[in-house]
Amino acid sequence: MIAHLLRKLGWSVFTIWAVVTATFFVFNVLPEDPARVIAGPQARPQDVARIREQLGLDRPLLIRYAQYTSQLVRLGGGTPGDGTLSLGVARIDLGVSHLKRRPVVELLGRALPPTLLVGSLALVFQLLLGTCAGVVSAARRGTIFDWGTVALTLVGISAPTFLIGLVLQYLLARGLHWFPLDGYGRSFAERLHAAVLPALTLGLFGAAYYTRLIRDELLGLLGQDYVRTARAKGQRELVVLLKHALRNALIPLVTVIGLDLGALVGGAIVTEKIFRWPGIGALSVEAIVDRDGPVVMGVVLLFSSAVVLANFLVDVAYALLDPRVSRGR
Repeated sequence: MIAHLLRKLGWSVFTIWAVVTATFFVFNVLPEDPARVIAGPQARPQDVARIREQLGLDRPLLIRYAQYTSQLVRLGGGTPGDGTLSLGVARIDLGVSHLKRRPVVELLGRALPPTLLVGSLALVFQLLLGTCAGVVSAARRGTIFDWGTVALTLVGISAPTFLIGLVLQYLLARGLHWFPLDGYGRSFAERLHAAVLPALTLGLFGAAYYTRLIRDELLGLLGQDYVRTARAKGQRELVVLLKHALRNALIPLVTVIGLDLGALVGGAIVTEKIFRWPGIGALSVEAIVDRDGPVVMGVVLLFSSAVVLANFLVDVAYALLDPRVSRGR
C-alpha cells in the first residue's frame, strides 16, 4: 500500500510539472507581447523595451523557464507578507503580477474563497439533485416521470452554461426576485445568498449527467443475482435499491466526481463573468486577456494540483466503497 501511494505521489508530481511546463512554453511563444499590453498601444518602442527588460522578458525562453521553476519551490520558511506561501520547511513563490504589481499568491488567496464557495455549493446541488432523480427514475422505469427525467437531463447536458445562467437570472432574480442578479455581497449571509444562482448554474449540468449515470447503473444492477437474492429474502424494495444496488452504482459516480473538478473550473470561468463573481475564473480571464503570465501560471498550478488531489482521493474512496479494491492492493 505504501509503495502504491508513493507511485501515485510520483505520478502526481510529474503530472503537475508537465501541465505547468506546457502552459509556460505555450503562453510564452504567443505572438502578442505582454510588455506592449502593459505599456499600451501608443507607447514608444523604447518604453516597451524598458518594460521587457524590467520583467525579464528579453532573456531567452529556456533561461526564463529555469528561473521560474527554480524559484517556484524553495526551502526555508518565509516571513509574513513576503508574497510567498509557506508550507512548513518550504515555501511557494509564484512571482508578481505584471499588470497589478502584486504577489500572485495574494491575488489567488483573495479569489480562491469565492470560487470554493460556488464550487462546493455546485457539487452539493449536483450530488443531491442527480442522485435523487436517478434513483427515483430507475425505481419508476417506464413511467411518465422516468421519460420526463430523461428528457430534462438531455436538455441539461446539451444547454451551454451561459444559457442556463441567463435563464436562471431572468426567472429567479429578475422575475421572482428570490436572489440577487449578480454581485458578491459583504457579509457571509449575503455572499451565501448570492452564490446560489451561480452554483445552481454550474450544478444543473452536472446534475443532469449524474442523473443519467445513476439511472443507467441502477437499471443494470437491479437485475443482478445478489439483488434478486435480497428480494427473495423479503427485504423491502427501498432497502434493496438503496443498500444493495446504490452502493455499487456510486463507484462510477466517484470517478466522475474526481474528474468533474476540471469541468467545474471551466464552467466557473464563464459563470463568474456572468454573475460578476470575483473568483478564480474571473481572475484567469482577466489575466489571459492582459497577457499576465505569472497570474496565468499560478492559476494553472493551483487547479492542476486540485485535479490531481481529487483523483488521488478517488482512489481512496474506491477502497472504502468496494472492499475488493483494498484487498487487491
